[in-house]
Amino acid sequence: MDSKRQLQIAEMIKRNFAPIFQEHGIYIYGSAFVTVTSVKITPDMAQAKVYLSIFNADDKETVLKKVVNHTHLLKQALASRIKNQVRRIPSIFFYFDETIDEMYKVDTMFKNLKTMYPESVNEEE
Repeated sequence: MDSKRQLQIAEMIKRNFAPIFQEHGIYIYGSAFVTVTSVKITPDMAQAKVYLSIFNADDKETVLKKVVNHTHLLKQALASRIKNQVRRIPSIFFYFDETIDEMYKVDTMFKNLKTMYPESVNEEE
C-alpha cells in the first residue's frame, strides 16, 4: 500500500508531465499524442514508474523508445517544475500502459458475443 506522500508525489509528477509532453513532445516524437495515465513511486521515493498511453501513432513502440531516449531531458524539465516541492527528483522510467487497449479488446469481445447470441441477451424493458 502506498503512503500518502507517495501518492502526493505520484500525482504531482503526473500533473507536471502533461505540459512537459506538450512543450517537448513535438521535438521528441512528432505528432503522436502521449498522455500520462499513472505514476507509481517506490517507497524510498527514488524511482518513479511513469505509464504512458500513446495515440495517433503508427508505431507505439518507436514513440516509447524515443521518449525513453529523451528521459534525461524530460527529467530536467520535471525537475525545473517540482524542485521546490521535493528534496530529490526520482529516477524516471517510462512504460507503455496497455489498459486502454485491453479495455477495447474486452469491449469488442462483448459486442461480438452480443451479435453471436442475441437471444441470450436479457434486455430490461
